[in-house]
Amino acid sequence: MKPKDAKATAAQRAYRERVVAARRSVPLLGNGLRAFMAGGALCVLGQLIQGIWVRILGMDNEMAANPTTATMIGFSVLATGLGIYDRFGQWAGAGSAVPVTGFANSMASAAIEHRAEGLVLGTAGQMFKLAGPIIAFGVTAAFFVALVKTLWVMGS
Repeated sequence: MKPKDAKATAAQRAYRERVVAARRSVPLLGNGLRAFMAGGALCVLGQLIQGIWVRILGMDNEMAANPTTATMIGFSVLATGLGIYDRFGQWAGAGSAVPVTGFANSMASAAIEHRAEGLVLGTAGQMFKLAGPIIAFGVTAAFFVALVKTLWVMGS
C-alpha cells in the first residue's frame, strides 16, 4: 500500500484503481511528429508570406519581417474567430502554439469568450489578463539576455 493510500477509504482506493485501468496510453511519438509537422507548416507559411512581401513590395527580408508577423497574426485571429484554429489546435497539439500564431489565438479566444461582459471589462480585460504575464516574462527574459550579451562583449 502506498503512503497516500494509508488514509484513503476503500471507495477512494477502488476509484483510483478504476482511473488507472481506464487511462489510455498517450502516443508520444505520433503526437510529437504531428506537433513538429504542424509547427513546421506554420513556419513555412510564414516564410511564404514573407517571400510574398519581399516580391510584391520589393522589401528586403528584415523589412518584411513586421508585415509578415502582422499577416500571420491576422490569419490566426481570423481562423480563431471562424473556429478553424481550435480544430487545428486539437489536431496539432503543441505545434499550434508556434509563438506568434499561438499567442494571437489565445488573445482572440479570450476576447471572444468574454465579449458578453463588455468591451473594456470583458474583451480587453480578459485579453490583457492573459497577455500581462507573457509580456512581463518576455521583457524580463530580454533584459537578462541583453545583460549576458553585454557582459560577454565587455569580457572579450
